[in-house]
Amino acid sequence: MSEKIRIGTVGLGLMGSSIATCILASGHQVTSVVRDISESAPALERILSFLTELHQEGILSATAEEIIKNITITDNIALLAGHSVVIESIIEHVDEKKRVYRQLEEVLAADAIIGSNTSAIPVSLLQSDLKHPERFLGIHWAEPAHITRFMEIICGSKSDLVYAEKMIKLAETWGKEPSLLKKDIRGFITNRVMYAMMREAFYLVENGYATVEDVDRSLRNDLGYWITFAGPFRFMDLTGIPAYLTVMQDLFPELSNSAKAPELIEKLVDQGARGVSNAKGFYSYTEDSAKAWEKRFIEFSYDIRKLAEKYSQNIGEQQSDVKSF
Repeated sequence: MSEKIRIGTVGLGLMGSSIATCILASGHQVTSVVRDISESAPALERILSFLTELHQEGILSATAEEIIKNITITDNIALLAGHSVVIESIIEHVDEKKRVYRQLEEVLAADAIIGSNTSAIPVSLLQSDLKHPERFLGIHWAEPAHITRFMEIICGSKSDLVYAEKMIKLAETWGKEPSLLKKDIRGFITNRVMYAMMREAFYLVENGYATVEDVDRSLRNDLGYWITFAGPFRFMDLTGIPAYLTVMQDLFPELSNSAKAPELIEKLVDQGARGVSNAKGFYSYTEDSAKAWEKRFIEFSYDIRKLAEKYSQNIGEQQSDVKSF
C-alpha cells in the first residue's frame, strides 16, 4: 500500500481534526466528510493551528499554510470514491456509525479499508451488517492524535488479518507505533488497563485512604516515571519478576472489583463538570488556569513524544527473540 495514497475521514470534531492533521502531516491528500458544510470553517481553523504547532516543533518542514492545501472538506460522501482507506471518527453511537458505513460501502471499492476510531464499541458489532466486513477494522487513536505515537488496530470477528497488517504498515509511516489486537474485546488494551487503574483510584479516594491530589501525585511519580520507557511486562523484566508474583498473590484479593461507576464521578457529571473545558472538575480552576493546564498538556505531549522517540523499544533484538505466549 503506497504511503501517499489519498485518505478519507468522516467527522471533523476535535478528534477528527487531529486525525486529519496527522495524516496531512505525513504527506497525504485528505478528503474529509462532515455532516454539515458549516463545520468546515472551524475545522480548518483547528487543523491549521495543529499543523502550525507541528511546524513550530520542527516535526514539519513545510509550512502549515502549504500543507492545509491538501485537504478537501465536503458534505458529499460520494467524493470518497477511489480512496483506499477511510477512517470514521464520529460520536460513539452504534446506529450513527453503521449509517455511515452503509453509505461508505455504496461508494468504496470492496477492498478499501474502513476504520472506526471507536474507543469502546466492539468492532464485531460495528462490522456485523457490512457487505464486506473482512476489510473493517477498529483504529483507536489517542488524543492529541497528531502528536501521540499510540494506535491500536483491532480485528473484529469477521476481519481479515491481511487488512490489519496493511494498516499497521501505513500507520508506521504516520509516525505511529501501532499495537494489534487479533481478537475483539471491549475496551481494547489501554482502556481496559486504564479503567482498572481508575476504578482502584476512586476506591482509595471514596473510602478515605487518600485524597485525589495524593493519588495523582503517587501515580505521576511512580507509574509516570517509567511507563513511557517500558510497558508493564518489560518493566517486570527490568526490575525482577519474582517479587511481582508475591505481591499479586497478596494484593489481588484486596483490589476493588466493583461493577458500578464511582459515585464521585457521577456526582461531578450531574453538577455539569466536564474538566478543564468548562473549568469544572476534580480540581478547582479559574478560566485562566484551565486554559493554562490545556496549554501545558500540549507542551508535555510534544516533550513526551521526543522522549519516547529517543528511547526506542527495539534495541537490537530480533523479532524471533521476542517470546510469544
